[in-house]
Amino acid sequence: MLTIGDRFPDFNLAAVVGREDPHIERVRSKDYDGNWLVVFFWPKDFTFVCPTEIAGFGNAQQRFAELGASVVGVSVDNEYVHLAWREQHPDLRLLPFPMASDLKRELASELGILDKDEGVALRATFVVDPEGLIRFVSVYDLDTGRSVEEVLRTVEALQTGGLTACGWQHGQETLVAS
Repeated sequence: MLTIGDRFPDFNLAAVVGREDPHIERVRSKDYDGNWLVVFFWPKDFTFVCPTEIAGFGNAQQRFAELGASVVGVSVDNEYVHLAWREQHPDLRLLPFPMASDLKRELASELGILDKDEGVALRATFVVDPEGLIRFVSVYDLDTGRSVEEVLRTVEALQTGGLTACGWQHGQETLVAS
């Protein structure tokens, strides 16, 4: 699995984009060059835990934007399934970030996050810095949802450029190495 300090792979994926008028476009890693990027994966569309996480990232969009971080969500379902799910699920209708399709499982395979039994992406989250390096990665079991608040806290902590204590919160001092 790719981890801290590794370069996040280039990608060019079909995605559902557009808050008010969802449509299909390509999203590319180069679209985010020089910016903080949060890429999160979910296993399957039309399931139960996944929409809670996706909606959670959507609800936090303004906070990510204030940090200068873009968000891209990815699963191995195709873009048409993403579009149908967005149209059907009330919590997903107005998503402010792309829902990308890794149908060929190339990105998930390169990252090393395909579930060995199910062949779907694990619940993985990557925070990528403006230089394209992975600075944070977490991977959860298929049945366990992640914390969007922790992802936000981590982006904020990474952006301090300093040492942050356990449980550090925005506005707190960083540690001084003596």
